Order: sequence, then structure tokens, then C-alpha cells
Amino acid sequence: MKSFSLFLDLSFLLGLSFRVPGFLARFFFKPIGAVGLITLLFLFPLHTLYAIDSPSELLANVDQEKRAEKLGSQLRCLVCQNESIEDSNAELAKDLRHVIREHITMGESDPQIMQWMVKRYGTFIQLSPPFNLGTTLLWVMPFLSVIVGGGLCFYFYRKSHKNSLSLPLTPKEKDILAKIIQQDGSQE
Repeated sequence: MKSFSLFLDLSFLLGLSFRVPGFLARFFFKPIGAVGLITLLFLFPLHTLYAIDSPSELLANVDQEKRAEKLGSQLRCLVCQNESIEDSNAELAKDLRHVIREHITMGESDPQIMQWMVKRYGTFIQLSPPFNLGTTLLWVMPFLSVIVGGGLCFYFYRKSHKNSLSLPLTPKEKDILAKIIQQDGSQE
């Protein structure tokens, strides 16, 4: 039966362009319908805003907690590697969030905490690496690739147009062209 296929295309609902495994479609999406799916799509991100496991991780002072969240969003999870430690559920990220909150309660400034993290884990822990001699190529490479790509496009465009330029007609070709023109003129 078609409804029990491996994948159910949900693009007919809301113009979504992702696919859902068939077992999820049979047991979850079909019973709740379109309204339930819309509700889930709006509510789903709300529980994933913070990866904090327990309320005991939160600092009592709201300003300090905001600082901790801001610092955590600037640091890379070394397990997930493309998520901040604030968004990651990995144990190491949990430990790093705890370390940040400890440093904040000890009264350290944001640059001091960031410096401590970089000293301990290297510049890789920063989601946005600083511009220095070691990262110059990382920052400059996108611009260089656009310039080189544009230069190559221009070079090949000019080269193709040089080859397509017509050469002057030889006397023999001029005679043939004149005969063709005379024949066309006499036929009209």
C-alpha cells in the first residue's frame, strides 16, 4: 500500500520540502493532521532554546546568567564542533557551561574567561576565530576565491571572443559571395 511506503512526502502540507520516515508518518503525523503539525512546528523549537539540563545550572543573578549565555554562545562545543556549548547537549558542553558560570561567580570579566578558555583549549574553541597571523588565510580565502574566480571568468570570456572574431574574406570567398548575392537578386 502506498501509505506504508518508506517515506511520506510532506511537501503538500504547508509547502514543506522535507521527508519523514514512514513509521513516523503512520503513527504520528497522520493522526494529528495539519493543524497538529502546524502546532508542533511552532512549539518544537521552544524546548530546544537552551541545552541546560537542570535549573540548578542557572545562576541566580539574571545579569550574570545573560553573560554566561552570551559567553557560551561564543564558544564551540568540542564534541559537536559546529554548535555552541550553550546549544549542545554533550557532557563536555555541560561541564564547560558549569566552568563559565563558576568563573562568572568568582567575578572574572568576559575577556578573562575567554582568555582562560582559549589558553586551555586553543583558538578552535572560539566559534568566530580572531583575525591574526595564524587565521589570516581563513579570513582572506573567500575574498581571494571570488577575485580569482572572477579573473578566470573574465580571462576565458575574452579568450572565447578573440577566437570567434571573423577573419577578412579571401578573394575567392568574395567571388563566391558576390555570385550568391547576384543569384538572390536575379530570383526576386
